[in-house]
Order: sequence, then C-alpha cells, then structure tokens
Amino acid sequence: MSKILSAVFIMAVVTYAIRVIPIAIFEKKIKSRFIKSFLLYTPFAVLGAMTFPGILYSTGNVYYSLAGTLAALILAYFEQGLLKVALGAVFTVSLCMVLLQ
Repeated sequence: MSKILSAVFIMAVVTYAIRVIPIAIFEKKIKSRFIKSFLLYTPFAVLGAMTFPGILYSTGNVYYSLAGTLAALILAYFEQGLLKVALGAVFTVSLCMVLLQ
C-alpha cells in the first residue's frame, strides 16, 4: 500500500510541476516566433509519437495496420469527419484480414 501511495504522490508532484514551472519561468509574454511555434506544435508531435506505435501493432500484422492508416490519411485529407475516418480505417483493416488470410 505504501508503494501505491508513493507512486500517486510522485505522479501528483510531477503533474503539478509541469503546470507550475512554465508560469514561474516565463513572467513576460513570449514574443519569439520560434518558441511560440514550438509550443504550439509540441502537443501534436507528442500525441503522434505516443499513438503511432500503437496503431502499427494493434492488428498483429503491420501491413494491415499500414493499409488502415493509409485509408485514414486519405479520408482525413479529403476532410471527412472523425467518425468516417475511424470507420474507414477499421473497415480497411477488416477487409484486408478477410481477403488476405
């Protein structure tokens, strides 16, 4: 039980520190275009880095996963809704599994 409480405490401190440190460091408004663009795109890059490996290994076959990813990218490029993109990717992977096995 003490290990669990220690882990929860450490996670709380880290989460709090991540939110407080930028406020403590940056007292003035950020004027640098580079830093602004870095801070703008960082969440998207981190989200992509966290989800992409899960996408590739979710089906047990990397090629089926790549086919689903390609279908999702094509649908997203043509500005389809999130539901259509997700269902298109799932349908593509399912079709690959049925036809190619």
